[in-house]
Amino acid sequence: MDFTFLIGQVFNGFSVASIYILAAMGLALSFGLMRVINMAHGEILMVGSYLAYLTILFVPGPLGIIAAMVVAFIGAGLLGAILEVTLVSKLTSRPLDTLLATWGVSLILQQGARDLFGATGVSVTAPPWLDGAFTLGTIQLPMARLFIMLVAIMVLGGLALFLRLTRVGLLVRAVNQDRATASAMGVNVRQVDCFIFALGAGVAGVGGVVLAMLGPVTPNVGQSYIVTAFLVVVLGGLGSMIGTTIAAVMIGLFMALSQIFVDVSFAQVLTLLFVVLFLQFRPQGVIAIRSRALDAE
Repeated sequence: MDFTFLIGQVFNGFSVASIYILAAMGLALSFGLMRVINMAHGEILMVGSYLAYLTILFVPGPLGIIAAMVVAFIGAGLLGAILEVTLVSKLTSRPLDTLLATWGVSLILQQGARDLFGATGVSVTAPPWLDGAFTLGTIQLPMARLFIMLVAIMVLGGLALFLRLTRVGLLVRAVNQDRATASAMGVNVRQVDCFIFALGAGVAGVGGVVLAMLGPVTPNVGQSYIVTAFLVVVLGGLGSMIGTTIAAVMIGLFMALSQIFVDVSFAQVLTLLFVVLFLQFRPQGVIAIRSRALDAE
């Protein structure tokens, strides 16, 4: 096996893991706090991709992609807040109804994207400063992939600092540990739920910008990643940011390295088998989250 090729596959595994982190983190936040499965999460990724396309049309040039990330974060976050207030909050006590309702929202968003942009897809061109590759000996590391990894690291670091150091983060951790007690002590649990759902949607919007850099934006672009995002959340330990990050790296590396020996489709099958086998030996996932809410279940 060529050593350069192997290192390239490992690098691809980390870059794919960065995409999975951005796609799955919103699911991990909302499910960990609210125990809600959002089937429209892939379409929020898609909305972020289309917002990137529209932003770069109005803000061309080297900073267009940065502006696109800001717009996608805000736009997707607002969409998440509207979805939470109008639909999710009404069905929180009925998980199956929430799943079906958000699946219906995903179909509506897909059809809306087809009506507005067409079914063939649009392209987002990365700025010139992301062209080319960083050379490390005989190894070529694409600048766009390095940028995606940097974005994932910055998003993770920003979320960790926000949840650890701010008062809002303290309230989120309190609700996550014991919702009833936090409410009894004066925490507005509804506002915390809405904020976290919107924050997770905003992170997904940034993930959509990343996806737009890698290929055409179509109404179904989010569906290509949402199943793997759910696998990452389950493997990581429901609601754990650290576990989600570790699980994304595990799945990204496993898929990239398995593609050395098999094709992409069979690599996805092997990845699913890997997750199933892992959960047989560790059902709680990579990191087990302990809280009174989970203990009550």
